[in-house]
Formats: sequence, C-alpha cells, structure tokens
Amino acid sequence: MTQLDHGKFSKMTTTFHTLLALDVFVLFFSGYSLMFNDELWWMVGLMGGAQGVSAVHRIAGGGLLTLIVFWMLMMVTTDTGRGNFREILPSKGDFDAFIQDVQFLLGSADERHPNARQFAGGTADEIPLLTYIGKGVVFIFAAELTLLTISGLLIWSKTGVMDIMATKTAAAAFVTFHGLLGVIMLMGVMFHIFEHGFHPALYPVEVKAFIPKSMIPEEHDDDTEGTGIELLELAPSWNMASTVVGAMTVIGIVSVLLGSLFDEGYPVPREIAIGGGPTDILLTVGINMGVFVLLLGLVLQMYGNLLRVRWQKQLEQEASEPTTAADGGHVESDD
Repeated sequence: MTQLDHGKFSKMTTTFHTLLALDVFVLFFSGYSLMFNDELWWMVGLMGGAQGVSAVHRIAGGGLLTLIVFWMLMMVTTDTGRGNFREILPSKGDFDAFIQDVQFLLGSADERHPNARQFAGGTADEIPLLTYIGKGVVFIFAAELTLLTISGLLIWSKTGVMDIMATKTAAAAFVTFHGLLGVIMLMGVMFHIFEHGFHPALYPVEVKAFIPKSMIPEEHDDDTEGTGIELLELAPSWNMASTVVGAMTVIGIVSVLLGSLFDEGYPVPREIAIGGGPTDILLTVGINMGVFVLLLGLVLQMYGNLLRVRWQKQLEQEASEPTTAADGGHVESDD
C-alpha cells in the first residue's frame, strides 16, 4: 500500500466526475463536428448529418445544465457539499506555495512547498487534497462551464440572440465567443487527459478519480519507511505511449487553434454540405489527432469505471468469504 493509493473523493464526487466527463466529451464531439465539419466529416456522418449533430449537441447541453444545477444544490444543501466547497477555497498555504514555487523555479528555494506537491513522494498527511494548482483548475473549469452554458442557452436559437443583441453582427460575435471558449476548454481537457492518464506514477489511469475513498483502505504499517512510491515500477509501455500521446496532444491543440482562426465552418449553416474533401490535409490530420486524444480520454474514462466495478466486486467477494481461524478452521458465528 503506497500513499498514492489513498482515496481522494467521495462516491458522489467520483460519480459526478464520470457523468460530467461523459457529457463534456459528447459536447466536444458534437460541437467540433459543427465547427470543423469539413475536417471531421466522418463524425458528422456518424451522428446523422447536420440535424443529428445539432440535436446531439443540444441534448448534451441540456444534460450539462442538469448536472450543474444538481451540483450547486448539493454544494448548498448538504454538509459534504459545504465541506468540499470550503476545501477548494484558497488558503494562506496556497499563496505561500505559489511564492515558494516561484522561488524554487528561480533557484532561491531548495524544495517545493508541501501545498504544491502532489506526486513528489510526500505523505498523505503532508499533501493536501488539492494543491493550489488543482484549486485553480477547479475554478477555471467552473468559470468556463458557466460561460459556455450561458452562451449556449442564448444561442440555442439564433433569432433569439439577434433579438437580444439587436444586430446580426453582434449575435454572430457572441456565437463565435461560444466556439472560441470551447477551444480554450478543449486545451485544458486534453492536457488534463495527458497529465492524469500518462503520469509515470498513475499510467494508464488515476484510479482515485474513479474509486471513492470509502472503498480504499488508508491504514499503513508504522514500521514501513517512506511513502511506498519507491516501490512502484515504470510500465514498459509508458515511454512510447506518453511520447506518442504527448505529441498528439500538442499537435491537436495547435491544429484546433489554427483551425479556429482559418476555418469558416463556425457558426455553421442549417445544412452542412460536405463536398470536395479536406481543404488542408495537414490541418485535417492535426484536428483529427486532437479528436483522437479526446476519444482516448473517453476510453480511459470507461476503463477507470471498469476498474472501480472490478475493485468493488473483489471487496464484496473478500467480505463474503468466511474468516479463517488460527487452527486452520473457519470461525463460526454465535447465531
């Protein structure tokens, strides 16, 4: 048992994380099928054409709104929710960690602050649930989801946006803002997939994001020195996998950024005409690499939940097995 085996989140949080991730993936796939309909023509076809893609995107948008409302209610009405909210609020230790990180980067500090360490081999008592970087990610992600939800609701009907914005140009600019905000969020999600799926200590998936802390024991042998991280072995496939996926992540992000500047497919017309093939083969390959990384994230999401199910079944099986007595027999109950 290593310190990395400690659970981080409750069952409610891990379940919400899974549902939110699945919904965001569907929003990405459908949204970028609209935005880059020429480069992602195959995905448009899988979703039933222009009308099918639009319908999938709106259904996923409704699911996102439902999840956000549920989470906000849980944060306000439950003790666990209020406690989690207090956990992510910035503290003095976070500011100290940021300052010491800058000093460490400049060479004027010998080590990183405990509030900045996550996989550096510290003990579970020393390392907080979320570093200041993790808290920042939570707030940035929440802000992006809020802006995407509001803008998405306003552009649900283009005529409604024009009524609110008064001019067609302003409405188009607002629709473009929704798309570009999605590009920014895409970069964060792709880096998130790479960080938590291909970190050498977590590869191929960080199980703590899927297995709740109630199912992970936190007892350790007091006589054991160290944190247990020194007992980990690097997976033979990690070097090649992390190199390939890391390159695809960077190429995908750059391609999506370039595509958002040069591609005029967003906002799209009511009917998407796919003809003539890709206009730029390099850009098409790059954007599809980015989508592949998202598909890989979806696969890892399913794999993490599969590990949770297998772990839960193993715990249930161990609990149902009779306890072995000291003489080799089975302990009988008093009933």
